[in-house]
Amino acid sequence: MPNTRRSDYDVTDTVQVSSTAAVREAVEALFQPTWPDIALAPLQRSFEHFELLFAGQVPGYHGVDTVYHDRQHTLDITLALARLLVGYERQAEPRERLGAERAVVGLITGLFHDVGYLRRTDERESRNGAEFTLVHVSRGARFLEEFLPRVGLGRWVAVAREIIHFTGYEVPGAQIEARLSDPRDVLIGHLLGTADMIAQMADRCYLEKCRDRLYAEFVLGGVAVPISSTGDREVRYASGLDLLRQTPEFATETRKKRLDGEFRSAYRYLEVLYGGRNPYIEAIERNINFLRRVLRSENWRLLRRRPPVFAATSDPMSTMRGLMINYLKRVWSG
Repeated sequence: MPNTRRSDYDVTDTVQVSSTAAVREAVEALFQPTWPDIALAPLQRSFEHFELLFAGQVPGYHGVDTVYHDRQHTLDITLALARLLVGYERQAEPRERLGAERAVVGLITGLFHDVGYLRRTDERESRNGAEFTLVHVSRGARFLEEFLPRVGLGRWVAVAREIIHFTGYEVPGAQIEARLSDPRDVLIGHLLGTADMIAQMADRCYLEKCRDRLYAEFVLGGVAVPISSTGDREVRYASGLDLLRQTPEFATETRKKRLDGEFRSAYRYLEVLYGGRNPYIEAIERNINFLRRVLRSENWRLLRRRPPVFAATSDPMSTMRGLMINYLKRVWSG
């Protein structure tokens, strides 16, 4: 595995995760030998729709305009999920195996897990998808209710609209699990939630993206400076640098409570694919160790990467900064 990798490639530097076609091909290469009788048509149609939807070429939707949750973010997580699904299946007991169709449903749910950030054209008051940060998972669940029947998977709607919530915080994990009757569906949810966390934290430019992009989304989404019903303001993240200062603690808590806790160390299913290694966990540890070095030195120039944004709008970073500044002005002038 290379010591360095390109900014829009996965942790192994072998799959271009900014390319829908490249990720689809990688997923099919994993799925076909694992489930020889798999029906690939629903997957292929889903990837085609994803590409058009995020590009703003589906009637009724704007394309993706969030700068952290862009096309690469989703495709990176989708690839990680495919690897987790296959890693689990290759070592599961026969009666506990997922089967091809359940795996396809899980993968499609992962592919559209952040579709709730996309604005509909009839939502005229919204200016950026980040405004839906706190409710984007529920929006994604509603999308899946409409989409899965279109690819012949309508009987899985009840499962998909639950497991997508493992990627967010709108519904407690115990409540989600209580609504799922098959433990294999719970497992799919754990794999999905795991992929969502490990792929983004293993991103080569994770630190810069947190500082320059995620903070802006948190501002527009009411996470950085939430306002209570009485008008009181709470500063959770004062700036992109403040967000970075809190990231080591976030990583520790995520590993303890989410990855090893709620998701029951599901990331270990990757190890069968990499000779006992886990490139995602290794990349996360490198990122956090480097961040601690930066925090000790306060030498922010060490974070100098400027990866491209894979959004549907022109100059999305400038647009996002302008929206963020105007939002903060309104918050503090009120």
